[in-house]
Amino acid sequence: MRLVIAIDGPAASGKGTLAKRLAAHYRLPHLDTGLLYRAVALALVDAGTSLNDAGAAAGAAAALDAGSLDDPRLRDRAMGEAASRVSAVPEVRAALLAWQRRFAADPAGAVLDGRDIGTVVCPDAPVKLFITASSAERARRRHRELAGRGEAATLEAIRADIEARDARDAGRAAAPLRMAEDAVRLDTTDLDAEAAFARALTLVEDARARIG
Repeated sequence: MRLVIAIDGPAASGKGTLAKRLAAHYRLPHLDTGLLYRAVALALVDAGTSLNDAGAAAGAAAALDAGSLDDPRLRDRAMGEAASRVSAVPEVRAALLAWQRRFAADPAGAVLDGRDIGTVVCPDAPVKLFITASSAERARRRHRELAGRGEAATLEAIRADIEARDARDAGRAAAPLRMAEDAVRLDTTDLDAEAAFARALTLVEDARARIG
């Protein structure tokens, strides 16, 4: 059976880690779709173009090359904020939608994580998970991650950034962040990485059993 796993959720909820582990477990290709938007934002930054230039953002999205997703700068905190801004541009989302659907069309299936995978990119995916956690816990996780990379930021500032991104992602007109009606919600607030993976794996297997 071809298996497509659509994973959505807000920033620092743990969806990326779960997506990578599930992809490895099922031997499926994985796409962190947030990197696409970060790459578009980085292209604008490198070109000295405003993130508010919708035309330039759409052009960068149309010209996106898979090789650009390996740039380590995409993981910077600033790129996360910038990506949230360009992702609100409908033309950017339209250009990247085809990119993501081509990836999801792999003969074996795929695992994609983002904010509109189950609702827009792969609405027919047989397995949909919505990963979430409290903003306080997500801020603590992001703080540990940034500290591990030597990036200085206060916990309070990170939480404010996360909550601002949540509001922007949920309130945008184009493909807002929301849980698909047929998705299963997994709150990882009180789960460590191993417990979250075990729970996610159970949910995927339950979904596969239901669809035969």
